[in-house]
Amino acid sequence: MMGAVSFRAPSAPSPRTVAGSRRLAGFSVGTGEPLRITRDPLRVTLFVVTILTISRVHQHYPFLAPLRPVLLLVIASAAYAYLNPRSLTRVNVLTLWPMKLIALLAVLACSSAVFGISLGATAHYILETYAKTILYAFLIAMSIRTVRDLYTFVWAYVVACGILVYFSLFVFRISKASVSYVARLDHLYMYDSNDLGLVVMIGFALTLLLLVVARGVSRWLLILNLIGILATTARSGSRGGFLGLVVMGGAALVLVKGVTVSRRISFLVVALLVRAIGAPAGYWTQMGTLLQPKDDYNYSTVDGRRAVAQRGLGYMIKYPLFGLGISNFPRAECTISPKLEDLDRTGPIRCTAPHNSYIEAGAELGVPGLIVWISLLVGGIVTMLRMRGRLPPSWRRGSDSQRFLYGATTFFPLALISFAVTAFFVSFAWLDPLYLMSAFIGGWYIAMRGQRQLATGPNAGGVTSSVGRARRMPGWRVVRSAQRLASAGRQPLGSE
Repeated sequence: MMGAVSFRAPSAPSPRTVAGSRRLAGFSVGTGEPLRITRDPLRVTLFVVTILTISRVHQHYPFLAPLRPVLLLVIASAAYAYLNPRSLTRVNVLTLWPMKLIALLAVLACSSAVFGISLGATAHYILETYAKTILYAFLIAMSIRTVRDLYTFVWAYVVACGILVYFSLFVFRISKASVSYVARLDHLYMYDSNDLGLVVMIGFALTLLLLVVARGVSRWLLILNLIGILATTARSGSRGGFLGLVVMGGAALVLVKGVTVSRRISFLVVALLVRAIGAPAGYWTQMGTLLQPKDDYNYSTVDGRRAVAQRGLGYMIKYPLFGLGISNFPRAECTISPKLEDLDRTGPIRCTAPHNSYIEAGAELGVPGLIVWISLLVGGIVTMLRMRGRLPPSWRRGSDSQRFLYGATTFFPLALISFAVTAFFVSFAWLDPLYLMSAFIGGWYIAMRGQRQLATGPNAGGVTSSVGRARRMPGWRVVRSAQRLASAGRQPLGSE
């Protein structure tokens, strides 16, 4: 009879029934099964896209540049997702606050093209660069269905940083600039030395996250990656990278749980020791200039960071609603800048970049754009720390899935804290790292919804409704029924 359910009552539930419910959607809930990278075609393709996007390693091989591998892989992944919609999450990512803010920034960027100082330049940047950044972030967010998918993309970022470390230690050469005390990495065709410090400091925090669940060889590879990142940031000579490390290290002393204070301090001592060994000549003299900012060229010259920031604030006041237009700051420096009044107009004029992501966001998208951009950054830090307080403390020592999700509420904020500091020294408002981290946070919410749906046992409870409502997820009744049957010591007919 259709719809009728018959039951047996053996002394214990079938191991296959319980294991089957735990294997749903790729989760290892309440078990000792390790997290593994997802290997379906979409995730593998986006894994490679993330490595190429963050490391830019394809720029090292001239024959790859005309092929535009990132664009081709993004098109391939989008086509696969279109033909296989089940490969994407069933959650509407626009209901997640990070993706809402990214979408709002995209709208403001398009508006800035109309009301800025150059429609053509802004439109070209949006179509050529910024649209790809937005599309990439949404594609990553939509491709995260489970904790394994999130784990996969975090690994991709860490692998990309490992590639940057290799090139920085063994390929790129060191030279001394006329305005610097330190011999530092030079002639980088992936990033300049300051940009490199920002990218790998995010990777430093994500590497620590992976160490929460790493075992065997992968654990030692991650430790080598940490050492390499410390040496790379030293060789970069970046003062922003140094400040990012110091601030993130101080935040880690306060935020990281489950590790004794003595171990945390010991780790920082080892980190500083590695940095001291890997530092090139003049490194500490260069870092010492942070204590004497008025003696630095950035304080006194017309194109120093101080003067550029002041002019950027002036642009934001002059164009408060829509800004100069995304990517128009250098154009403003050579067309409407106050410095033109004091320079010889017949000589060369430097169309300088803002060298400060906050100034870049405010000057190019106006006050609304600055507010939304800062909300994306600060919101990621605050909300993840709040979510950590709502997770069961037992998750710190639970299954790999639970430990990874719990660790993300600490190390995602640490990654964003390092970005918040180093972003004061580079023009990264519209580039991938912040948008990718925001997609990771959106993916964390999606993974938490699935974790609530599938969690069993006493260590899985206590997740508040703010993380997500499992009853809105398709298939929750099936899982809930399996849990009730297992707790009652019964199983459906035909399950053996």
